[in-house]
Amino acid sequence: MRALVVDWLVQVHVRTGEGAALGLRRSLVVTRTFPQEYLGLAGDTLYLAVHLLDSYLRAGRVRLRHLQLLGVACLFVACKVEECVLPEPASLCLLGAGSFSQAELLRAERRVLSRLDFRLHHPGPLLCLGLLAALARSSPQVMLLATYFLELSLLEAEAAGWEPGRLAAAALSLAHRVLDGSGSGLEPAFYSPAELGSLEPCMARAALRGPAPGRAAIFLKYARPQRHGTSLAAARLLRRPQPGPP
Repeated sequence: MRALVVDWLVQVHVRTGEGAALGLRRSLVVTRTFPQEYLGLAGDTLYLAVHLLDSYLRAGRVRLRHLQLLGVACLFVACKVEECVLPEPASLCLLGAGSFSQAELLRAERRVLSRLDFRLHHPGPLLCLGLLAALARSSPQVMLLATYFLELSLLEAEAAGWEPGRLAAAALSLAHRVLDGSGSGLEPAFYSPAELGSLEPCMARAALRGPAPGRAAIFLKYARPQRHGTSLAAARLLRRPQPGPP
């Protein structure tokens, strides 16, 4: 259910296609036509929203019927930290297809802030990835593939406890490995292979899984021409023999 909510958050985070998710019912995502670039939020906002969601879930139990409301509340708080222009609460309630009101969203926001004791700062893995890629002089192709692997890790519960720097290093290391021989450079050795060994296979498995039901948003997002069909290329590259253990 956590992965389903995160997948839904990815859908409503940035709309570059023809549809937008408007509701979450148990294990089903209801989609309808919606304008392009509906929210158009920064990448760091998505990572912070998922971080707040995981922090809240670690702090106590949540009823399944409140998960979508919690996800939207975390997204709303993340917007207040990362964005210059905030989405209106009414717009966020519209995403829920009437499953909660503005008053319920604001109460959920207060619960998030109270349970987390206003500890909202999180050094996002996107920033770490940019720094590591610059140090490694990674090509744009490597950077795009690593960004895809990093975003896939949002769906994996086992990756939720990893620090941002290690997540970014694992994504960059895996991207370098699968693009070896395609003009990619070597990643900086800030982490040993043993330190990244349990997370790289997790990302590789997620990329090979493809657009599974309830976990398809990131795959479809990176399959678009604007992102050069990265998710399709990643699955193809991961299936070929690799020079080293992922």
